Amino acid sequence: MSANQFNRVVVLNRGEAAVRFIRAARTWSRIHNEPLDVVALYTTPDKTAPFVRMASHAIPLGEPLVPGPNGGMRSAYLDIERIIRLAKKVDATALWPGWGFLAESAELAAACKDAGITFIGPSARAIQLLGDKIEAKRLAEQHGVPVSAWSGGAVDGVANARKAADKIGYPAILKATAGGGGRGIRIVRSPDDLEDAYHSASTEAANAFGNPDLLVEQFVPVARHVEVQILADSHGTVWALGTRDCSMQRRHQKVLEEAPAPALKSGVEERLCEAAIVVAKASNYEGAGTAEFLLDPETQNFFFLEMNTRLQVEHTVTEAIYDVDLVVKQIEIAMGKALPSAEPPEPRGVAIEARLNAEDPDAGFTPSAGKIIRFDAPQGPGIRVDSGFAAGGVIPSEFDSNIAKLIAKGSTRLEAIARLETALRDTTVAISGGPTNRSLLIELLSNADFKKGAVTTRWLDDHLNERPPATSRPGINIALAAAAIGDHLRARRGTILNFLASAQGGLPSRVALPEATRLRYLVGGVPVFVTVATLGPSCFRV
Repeated sequence: MSANQFNRVVVLNRGEAAVRFIRAARTWSRIHNEPLDVVALYTTPDKTAPFVRMASHAIPLGEPLVPGPNGGMRSAYLDIERIIRLAKKVDATALWPGWGFLAESAELAAACKDAGITFIGPSARAIQLLGDKIEAKRLAEQHGVPVSAWSGGAVDGVANARKAADKIGYPAILKATAGGGGRGIRIVRSPDDLEDAYHSASTEAANAFGNPDLLVEQFVPVARHVEVQILADSHGTVWALGTRDCSMQRRHQKVLEEAPAPALKSGVEERLCEAAIVVAKASNYEGAGTAEFLLDPETQNFFFLEMNTRLQVEHTVTEAIYDVDLVVKQIEIAMGKALPSAEPPEPRGVAIEARLNAEDPDAGFTPSAGKIIRFDAPQGPGIRVDSGFAAGGVIPSEFDSNIAKLIAKGSTRLEAIARLETALRDTTVAISGGPTNRSLLIELLSNADFKKGAVTTRWLDDHLNERPPATSRPGINIALAAAAIGDHLRARRGTILNFLASAQGGLPSRVALPEATRLRYLVGGVPVFVTVATLGPSCFRV
């Protein structure tokens, strides 16, 4: 085995991310005819999850939340010392962090190096440099990559934040210098709002990332969120695998993503990719990463935001149009192998991803954690479903509420949208804890504004604010009637099955089928009662 070769990898992740790596590891193993074991780390709620069954080995971490260093509780996936100890105990020679948890932890990358474990990702130095938004912005500025007006560094205290905001102009944005995921960010629309926003953002940043530092930058009220997928090897080759548009987001959380970014003027995608390559080369980057930009929809001028030093959740749409397995490439790059060519392959078609979550959009997107009663994933041309769950499994309340990612590819954008909408309509999912966001995703895909082209980052929040209550939406009566008939038939079917079961043991017991079934539903939090009666075969009164 060469110096960079490894044959056993610990996956420091769970659910769909862990399943994604296990499949890539199996693919790599079969391509090269070499073994590559995968060790899963799981907490108690995930003990029967697919990723635990799929892994070569599985190590229990206990409860999802464990005591932290400062007396509080933290995720079991965040204890670096314990993770390294477990990895060495099972003779693991590499570690893959996926996304979330410690995926962008320079401390983890350094700890792996000290332990002689290959970290499947960039170096600790690159993570530290690019994970600090201040250093990343300075690096971009030094190499001619455009950035929006900002404070030039961290702002220490409310007074300094006010000076910077006054200079930049309002509205401004306070942003945590570390971390991501939309946390530690506050929009300041006037000087009167600054003090409360500062304390709120700083506290959230400290709790989420262990770092309370903030910077101030220009707030661009109408913009698109466009990113570039990077792959860089240790031999100096950097691929920019086109653009993705992630503007369909709610409170900085992405809902729909697509590649390539639509409606870009001639030359804009090329300039975005060039800027991403500049940042990657300037930081001596190795592995998969994502350069994020804000783009003005009118002028199409863009500003560098940050480089995510990991694989993004939405990497799937890039894989679909470039026909590249990004996780396999991560494995090969970590082994010291060169990318197969100086230039990336040519893209083909359009791909769109929807995040199917166990959450109620009509109740402030409250998570619907609980048992998965039913989950039938769609099939069809150009359809891919990435999930870490199956019917009978449980969506734990301690982790995110994502059930699956549905990805559709088409030769045109409209075909990809149509295929994804069809796939969502063909998806059946029921969670004991409540509804999913499936109907909202269908609503967004069929929206005229979205079909015309890219929307801005504020579009979805505005759309949700203007959305009529669930009880008055078109088709709600038909939906209620269909649900009620289905539940009515299931109730009758159960009674008939009990009758047949009793008949097998002798004389059947007498069974009276109910003439009507009275059902109660919650629609947007409002109770609605529906009564269903069977009038004849396929004929009902509702």
